[in-house]
Amino acid sequence: MELSVRIERWPLAGAFTISRGTKTEAVVVVAELDDGLHRGRGESVPYARYGETPDGVVAAIEAMRPALRRGLSRVDLQGAMPAGAARNALDCAYWDVDAKAAGCRAYELAAVAAPAPRITAYTISLADASAMAEAAARAADRPLLKVKLGGADGGEDDKRRIAAVRRAAPRAELIVDANEGWTAATLEPNIAACAAAGVTLIEQPLPEGHDAALAGIKRAIAVCADESVHDRASLDALAGKYDAVNIKLDKTGGLTEALALTAEAERRGFTIMVGCMVATSLAMAPAMLIAQRARVVDLDGPLLLAKDRADGLRYDGSLAHPPGAALWG
Repeated sequence: MELSVRIERWPLAGAFTISRGTKTEAVVVVAELDDGLHRGRGESVPYARYGETPDGVVAAIEAMRPALRRGLSRVDLQGAMPAGAARNALDCAYWDVDAKAAGCRAYELAAVAAPAPRITAYTISLADASAMAEAAARAADRPLLKVKLGGADGGEDDKRRIAAVRRAAPRAELIVDANEGWTAATLEPNIAACAAAGVTLIEQPLPEGHDAALAGIKRAIAVCADESVHDRASLDALAGKYDAVNIKLDKTGGLTEALALTAEAERRGFTIMVGCMVATSLAMAPAMLIAQRARVVDLDGPLLLAKDRADGLRYDGSLAHPPGAALWG
């Protein structure tokens, strides 16, 4: 199998802000595998939160070139690389090229049903309450909004933020993502404010490794692990703290582990959410297979870009359609 890998930069339509900072472009890594007759692609997003850089991810992928030429399989890849963005790009490229070689679609290789369109969340970036209300008003006709909270103040002003968003979008379902931005002191007041606003899910309110407080509080809203869950090995530590898990292919290291994690999380009684980094449709396409089993779908990355790649996913408002074969799988 021959390999090519490159870094791509995709400008955003506007600034995207979460508790850890602001970005104005999506920096992605694209890996391509060629078996001599067919070419498969995979896209990943190096994430500084986990110590990843674009150059580092490219280097990790390049290091696999000799093994790929010796016939490394997708199954072998799972043990040859750790979970993360580098393995994700290669794993998804494998699914794409293997499907083409087999003359079928990736969902058939995975032995799952053909994917159907799914409603995706649309993200409201973190800002002051008035700016977030304005953004929510512009998106008020979307059925599901994901509200970024957890400012540098530890979430002290998040009660005002979520109330303002609810007033601006009275009919939308709201979910909240604090990106580890709350503290033990702001946790319960902010959960209460979210409950008052009718929020249905809260993602990762406390930092990974410092989320024991979740086991000791009563709450009327489901709490979803994001930074605290990567692959199946993460699940043991979530019991009693979280009700749901956010499965992202850049964390699991690709679709192969994401499918296995989904099945194991379901077996343990966790609700499934599928999420994404800000990226093009090539990164969203494999996640659409996980979306079929998810209660909450958050695959709006391409909607935040100034321009998506050719043959990208079709979005009818917030309705995301499955990928065509020209894109992936």
